[in-house]
Amino acid sequence: MNGPADSLLKYDSPILIPKSADKKTAKGRPPKAPPKSQPHRASHRKSIAATLKDIKQKNEDIVTYMFPPRKWMEGNQEWLQRVCTSPSTRVDVVNLEEELDRKLSQLRAMETGICPARRELYTQCFEELIRQVALICAERGILLLRVRDELQMTIAAYQKFYESSMVFGMRKALYDEQEKAALKEKISDLENIKEELVEQLHHQKVKCVEMKKTAEEKKQAQETKHTEQIQHLRKNNQQLKIQLEGALIARK
Repeated sequence: MNGPADSLLKYDSPILIPKSADKKTAKGRPPKAPPKSQPHRASHRKSIAATLKDIKQKNEDIVTYMFPPRKWMEGNQEWLQRVCTSPSTRVDVVNLEEELDRKLSQLRAMETGICPARRELYTQCFEELIRQVALICAERGILLLRVRDELQMTIAAYQKFYESSMVFGMRKALYDEQEKAALKEKISDLENIKEELVEQLHHQKVKCVEMKKTAEEKKQAQETKHTEQIQHLRKNNQQLKIQLEGALIARK
């Protein structure tokens, strides 16, 4: 029979719901007949037994309310499975621990870190412990159920925060990737500009060397020309001096 997945929470054997059965009766336990009135001469012991029976019935109803019956369809037949309301013994607790360890090993659940399989198994184990405690003391079971709901709400909040962080991280990574591509493009453009500037600098250096060489040659030519002119003027000056001396001697 392909029923719900196996759980550490203990359930009774599934029952087939007749098609003509009343749906309201299938959802819960069949209504019980009102208790017969006890005669005034009933013993004190019977009153205590009746009280204990009422408390037990109350605890069973609370457990059934905590963990509603499971229903599923198989073909054209509808099946119902209620949570077990039989009291548990120490052996049941030991078996629960062994079953938990077996399933953890079977599903290869991680011992540390985030592991959905391990979390699900421990949740089922906690619910089974709540069921066992609630059958003995309903108030303790209700308090444990409140603790379970608080833990689940806290885990859901952390999970939502984690998912939001993942979305933010992905957006940040995409934004950084786009920025990285833009920076790479900008670096490529700057490198091209750098190469052009380096080439221009090289041309300017070559031009500067040529200009210096031309200026040096022009300077040398001017210095040579000036030297020749000075020598020519000195020679003329010397000749004029000799002529002047000759003229002065002739007058005497």
